[in-house]
Order: sequence, then structure tokens, then C-alpha cells
Amino acid sequence: MTHDRSPHTLRVVSYNVRAFKDDTDALTEIIATLRPDVLLVQEAPRHPFSGHRIAGFADRIGMTWSGGKRGWMSTTLLTALRLDVHDFEHRNLKVRKGDEPRGYAIATVALPAHKPVHVASLHMSLRGDERKPQATDVVQALALDRMPAIIGGDLNETPGHDVWKLFGENLHEVSPDQFTFPSKAPVKRIDAIFASAALPFSIPVIELDPEKLAAATDHLPITVDFDLAGLAKGA
Repeated sequence: MTHDRSPHTLRVVSYNVRAFKDDTDALTEIIATLRPDVLLVQEAPRHPFSGHRIAGFADRIGMTWSGGKRGWMSTTLLTALRLDVHDFEHRNLKVRKGDEPRGYAIATVALPAHKPVHVASLHMSLRGDERKPQATDVVQALALDRMPAIIGGDLNETPGHDVWKLFGENLHEVSPDQFTFPSKAPVKRIDAIFASAALPFSIPVIELDPEKLAAATDHLPITVDFDLAGLAKGA
């Protein structure tokens, strides 16, 4: 995956891939068109030995998966080859016993010759009373007083509810005001990206085939470009 954008631009894409159960050729083409530096993934395969599938998919789209222990959760992230990844791990979120595991992937990444930022991919519970405590855990993990952060994922709730409010109090919502689910005829906005106010951003205009979007998975991707010129070393 080649990159011809500004050396200061970090492109972040959040995408629920539904465990690669749909048209992976369409999914691959969409991601190749978006050309993310960081791909925030929700619903990655989580069965035993599924790490091989994730690593294989990362290789197929020209990205890197840093691996690590995930347990049974399905949230992770991939990075472009041009990024420096300083650390990376998966963390669980509290859910009721017997429910599907939920969690988030968090990494410290940097563009070449830039100071690092935190990035996190998350997938919140289907239970409304669990999502706010989960979001609180994520915000605390970001250490916003020490480093700028970008987080995104499948919130499993629409704007105006607890997670949106909590993230909005600590970060700025940066994703476009567009429905994201279901991909064939979207009527809900349940996916979003938030970031520190210190990170200027823009929404790139990228033409994507609606039929391939519908075939790839049941969510639409979100894409945001961040201008990290202020984090360039020596700036």
C-alpha cells in the first residue's frame, strides 16, 4: 500500500469487518482505496488460531498486525509500514459473565520524525448500562495529559447517549455526521472517531463503490486525516 500524501498526514480508518464473513475481495479493495495509516478494526475473527487470518489479511492489504494476546475479544488495529509502533496491546472491558467479550486495542504510534500519539480501536457492549463504564476505562487508559490521542470504533449506540457524551467531554468528535449501519441502507450512526483538540483534522473525499461497500461487511468505514505537523520533531 503506497502513500503519496503529506509526510505530516496520519490517515485513520475505523471499520467493523464482521469477522471477514462477507466479500473479502470487496473489503480488500475498499481498504486499498482508503489507504489508512491506522486501521481501527472491530469484529476481527476471534476463534482459536484466528491471529493467522488477521496477520494474513494485514499482509494482503500491505499493513502490519503487531499481534499480542487478545483472549476472546474481536477488537484490534493494523498499522501502515511507514509508522513506528512503540507499543501495542489488547485490553478487556468488563461485561456480564457469559456475554461476548469486549475490549479495545491501544497503541503508541508515530510518523517518521514526529512525536507519538495514542490510537485506540474499541467495540462497546450491546448492553446500555455497561457502555459508560467501558468508555471511562478507555479514557483513563489514554493518559490524555501526556500524549494526544485518537480513538474510534463501533459504539453500539447513537449520538447523544452516554459514550458519545463522555468521549465528547474529553476529546473532540471528528468523524462525519453520516449513518454507518447497515451498509446496504444505512439508517443508524453507531461508529465514530474522536481525537484530542490539539490535532487538526479533515475529512478526505474518496469515491467508494456502494455495491462493494454493501458486499464487504455490514458497517461503513469512517476515514479522517490528521495533520501532525505540530508534532514534527523540531517544530
